[in-house]
Amino acid sequence: MLRHFILSTLLCVFIMTLGLTACSDKSGSEAQFVTTDGTRLMLGDEPYRFMGANLWYGAILGSEGQGGDRERLCRELDTLAALGVSNLRILVGSDGQRGAAYKVEPTLQVAPGVYNDTILAGLDFLLKEMGERRMKAVLYLNNAWEWSGGYGYYLEQAGCGRCPLPADGYKEYCDYAAQFASNEQAQQLFADYVRFIIGRTNRYTGRPYTDDPAIMAWQICNEPRAFSDEAKRPFAQWLAKTSALIRQLDSNHLISLGSEGLVGCAFDKELWEQVSADPNIDYLTAHVWPFNWGWASREKTSGNIEASCDSSAAYVAMHVEQAARLGKPLVIEEFGYPRDAFSHDIQSATTERDRYYDFMFGLFAQSPVICGINFWAWGGECHPLHEWWQAGDPYCGDPAQEPQGLYSVFGSDSATLRVIARYAPQS
Repeated sequence: MLRHFILSTLLCVFIMTLGLTACSDKSGSEAQFVTTDGTRLMLGDEPYRFMGANLWYGAILGSEGQGGDRERLCRELDTLAALGVSNLRILVGSDGQRGAAYKVEPTLQVAPGVYNDTILAGLDFLLKEMGERRMKAVLYLNNAWEWSGGYGYYLEQAGCGRCPLPADGYKEYCDYAAQFASNEQAQQLFADYVRFIIGRTNRYTGRPYTDDPAIMAWQICNEPRAFSDEAKRPFAQWLAKTSALIRQLDSNHLISLGSEGLVGCAFDKELWEQVSADPNIDYLTAHVWPFNWGWASREKTSGNIEASCDSSAAYVAMHVEQAARLGKPLVIEEFGYPRDAFSHDIQSATTERDRYYDFMFGLFAQSPVICGINFWAWGGECHPLHEWWQAGDPYCGDPAQEPQGLYSVFGSDSATLRVIARYAPQS
């Protein structure tokens, strides 16, 4: 605890040297819901533009069980607020039995309709603390990938057999996950979960989730994909059905897909347009991953940053054009870049990552259509104990299926924090 206190104090001193002040004033006017006005997000009568981060483990950190550390959570929120980060993208909870390879745990939904109340309390606490700091949460309810259960969990519960892992065969995983788009039983189990979560009341504030302005948006899924050509039509139908359900349950909050954009639609522009134009989808999202998508290569020793920036600019421009044409705001809610030489060492350099962050934040600052940007991801005061996450390890920005420290931004990454702080006042 002493080490954490010292680190937190040093970080606060560092932030003060940037000329910033903490944003955790717990007084002030009543918070408001985020709305839309054409291509703008609005907070009251003012445009809402935000610097954001991904903090997928926030509900776990806010719990009082395994993985929980409420004191650390409050320190992390204070640090982020002081940097000007006002929006956090958060996983509601993971699904399935514990002990599965590459899965986030402790899990929230142990079995259909069986919930881990410790994690629910963690989510309640997180939203309470964010509300007190005038921060906004984007809460995603499902996941196309294995690291929190998601598609695979619901298909297993629907009797489709064991879900293969992408690490054991990517094609096998995609073939399995493609069943979700047309499996009515799996979708019904997910719909029951949506009703349960959105219908909750926060035990600490006494506020129904539907009335909580700390929530900016419900998000259907993290990176939803059809995973096959045959699944595209039912995939679009499922997204539309789910957005309509959320709208029926909650008229106060925004709804988004959580999509990577064109990549998440397998470069099918017709599908991309269809799911984006859904009248219940309030704003569009894009994710940008230069190394994951082959725009840059870990085998190359030079040229990666130039190729990454050029390809990212072209990809973002397509989404800006689409958002403007549809008259909806755009949020770049995920982008990531590794530490130099793909190091996982928290002390290693971040020169190229800082250049890439500066470039991506510049795209945000220059476009009135891009209303927010969330980097992936906040690691804060975490010090990874192993290259691959093990139960009992502290949480950083990298989920269990990725090397710990690869994409995380730590509190000790002073150069990266300076880049974030430089652009945050424009949000």
